[in-house]
Parts: sequence; structure tokens; C-alpha cells
Amino acid sequence: MTEPDVTLTDYGLAIECAAFTYLLCRGEGRQPLRVWFALFFGSAGVAALIGGTVHGFFLDPATTGARILWPATLLAIGATTLAAWAIGARIQFSGRVARRIAIAATLEFVGYALVVVFVAQAFAVAILNYVPAAVFLLVVFFVAYRRTRARPVLVGTLGLAATFLASAVQQGEVALHPVYFNHNALYHVIQAGALLMLFHGARSLIAARAAE
Repeated sequence: MTEPDVTLTDYGLAIECAAFTYLLCRGEGRQPLRVWFALFFGSAGVAALIGGTVHGFFLDPATTGARILWPATLLAIGATTLAAWAIGARIQFSGRVARRIAIAATLEFVGYALVVVFVAQAFAVAILNYVPAAVFLLVVFFVAYRRTRARPVLVGTLGLAATFLASAVQQGEVALHPVYFNHNALYHVIQAGALLMLFHGARSLIAARAAE
């Protein structure tokens, strides 16, 4: 295993997201908001699982495994981005507007996938694609909290903010140890806490929507 700290923390993220996805899928009702949140956590978990495998066993980009798995990681991140747009739209707008935004986000995902498969496979491509959706979702959560004053929604908002902190740690290469716990591993730990907070907010919003 070439980067055990990164691989194991990535796998931990994957397990966490799998648990969240399971809990969402077993809940009563299949309203769109629940489905989109399940896609969000599920695709994030897939990205973590595949990304951890790349870091642990196929770090050399020349290997066949890396050439197959790395684009798959980027596509999974793209699915998370699609879900983020759709979730924000479902929370903030009416059904018709939300559906139109989801359609637009789906078309954007198709374009992103074509870029990943045929043009560029740099992680920066995934980041540039994801950041606008993450900002949109953060703003929507904050507006939802201002409207409802529900503490779980505030926790979810802080969780989304923490994802930006995690990204700053990763991009700034802030590490607990340069070899045994590098910046990617620390990023995963912060991201795990952020996703737990987001899941708390997600369940509250889903329950509120079901009660309407």
C-alpha cells in the first residue's frame, strides 16, 4: 500500500457515506429530496472508495488500474456535483423550477463527463466543476436556516462550510505528519466530520418536506 494514511481515511469516508446512503434509502417515502441526498452521499462514497484504491495501489498514473480508476473517481465527484445542484434547487425553489435546474445540472454533468473521458483528467477539473454547486448549496442551507431556525439545518450549514475548510487544508498541504498523516489524510478526517453534520441537516430537511 503506497499511501496507507490516505487510503484508509478514504475507505473510512466510503464506509461513512455508505451508512448515510443506506439510512436515507431505508427511510419512508421516496420524495425527490431524499433521492438526491442519497445520490449525493452515495456518489461521494464511491469517489472515496475508488480514490482510496488509487492512492493505495495504483498511484503510478501509467498503470492500467490508474487509467481506469482515476477517471471513474472524477465521474463520481461529478455525480456528487449534480446531486448538490438538485438538492439546493429542491430546497429553495418550486417543483417546476427545481426540475429545470436538475435537468440543466444533468446536461452539465454529461458535458463534464465528456471532458473527463476525452480531454482532461486533472483533479482541478473536478474542483472547478464542484465549487459553484457547493457554494450554491451552502447559500441555500443558510437561507433555509434563516427561514426555519431549525438547529439541525444550522448544523448542516456549518458542515458545508467545513467542507471548504477541508479543501483549504488539502490545497494548502497542511499535514499532521508529512509521511504518516499527510494533507490528504487530514482532509478526509475533516470531510468525515463535515459530512456527518451535513447528514444531520439533510434528515431534518427531508422530514420537514415530508410533513408538508
